[in-house]
Amino acid sequence: MKEPEALLIIDYTNDFVADDGALTVGEPGQKIAPYIIDLAQKFNENNQWVILPTDLHKKNDQYHPETKLFPPHNLAKTWGRAFYGDLQEWFDKHQNDEKVYMYDKSRYSSFAGTDLDLKLRERNIKKIHLVGVCTDICVLHTAISAYNLGYEVIIHEKGVAALTTSGNEWAINHFKNCLGATVV
Repeated sequence: MKEPEALLIIDYTNDFVADDGALTVGEPGQKIAPYIIDLAQKFNENNQWVILPTDLHKKNDQYHPETKLFPPHNLAKTWGRAFYGDLQEWFDKHQNDEKVYMYDKSRYSSFAGTDLDLKLRERNIKKIHLVGVCTDICVLHTAISAYNLGYEVIIHEKGVAALTTSGNEWAINHFKNCLGATVV
């Protein structure tokens, strides 16, 4: 029997990807949509986990550090927090599948302040695949947390995008050279 694995689709929302999103990576993020959806479908068909850690914020939250750094984004019950493009349709179709779920996160890392580590360990998942945005922010911090927790990390280069090309390239190199992650 194949070891369980998980695909994490990080923050792939309208605010981060759509042209008029509040904090968008724009075209580079839009171009990766088919790859992400195809990968999610393959994981689902192979009875593997598809997890969608998704940023959630409150407007003008004085206690959240990102409030000082970025414009309001991924606010609850807004268009900006919906999944971008066909991923929303894919999720709507599969959200009742046992091995597909979305959860809220409020920090860069998908592990910070969440029960992700516990859920992965309960399911004996030791290998995680990362896609989404931003390569050099939330994907990076998730990869660092996963590394520190002992997970095998696979980054899908065709499935990540950042606000800048240089930020994306820097993060890809960091995954390889500092985290020992596999970049495919």
